[in-house]
Amino acid sequence: MSKEPLPRRYPRAPIQRRIYAFLLDFAAVWFVSALVGVALLQLIVFIAAWWGLRVFAVTRYKGQSLGRWAFDLQIIDGRRGRLPDVTVLTKREGAISVIAFLGLVGLQYGFPNVLSVLILISPLLVELVVAIGDEDNQQAIHDRFFDTVIVPSRRGYSLDIRIRRWVDLLMDRMRQ
Repeated sequence: MSKEPLPRRYPRAPIQRRIYAFLLDFAAVWFVSALVGVALLQLIVFIAAWWGLRVFAVTRYKGQSLGRWAFDLQIIDGRRGRLPDVTVLTKREGAISVIAFLGLVGLQYGFPNVLSVLILISPLLVELVVAIGDEDNQQAIHDRFFDTVIVPSRRGYSLDIRIRRWVDLLMDRMRQ
């Protein structure tokens, strides 16, 4: 983890968009890994699908995974201001995939015991709190460690804006 601040301040991506993008990626990978069923094989499939979505796709699609594309975000190297290389992305996503898998285990198997759910999703919550607390670049722990930043992008689907419009339209029609 670098001790010195990033060379410049980047535009802040709205934290709710980051959460939505992560949840979309998480749900997509969860769906793929849930098809397996066996715990150890599920872990292997989860990590492979996570790498494919969050490293391979990101390098191919200019810093955007499925979730980041859907919510107009992209990842950049905070030092160079461009797409991180595959090695950095692999290390970064390796760290966050373990935390995400713990969350998956908590959500998938821990519901009868609320305490186990809280313990298993607590690393994700810590990451979120750290990102919210960083006023400059909203970097989570894994972003700080690998000098990456999530920034708004002009390229994407704007899913949150579209959903908001659909909901507003639906509410208007219900009022009539």
